[in-house]
Amino acid sequence: MSSSKDFLEFVLEQLSVLPDITYRAMMGEFIIYYRGKIVGGIYDNRLLVKPTPSALKFMPDAKMEIPYPKGRPMIMIPDVENPELLERVFNIIYDELPEK
Repeated sequence: MSSSKDFLEFVLEQLSVLPDITYRAMMGEFIIYYRGKIVGGIYDNRLLVKPTPSALKFMPDAKMEIPYPKGRPMIMIPDVENPELLERVFNIIYDELPEK
């Protein structure tokens, strides 16, 4: 199953508090970039982010989900309607992400 453009637009609206959020369509899904780094993506209408040590510490009870068959587990953000949470998670993750 692929993600809907409507869900992407909703998530982008929630992320509008952050500068430099971009995305790229990839085989029916969407890769999310923050300030040029891949933070996660939208897979099957779920917002999943990379499980960095700081993100796991911030959300110790977070549910881990596989984005696609044979993919590595990622943190599922359950409350995509909370822009403050999204802003905090993306900022926590950013410094631990590899450069482009």
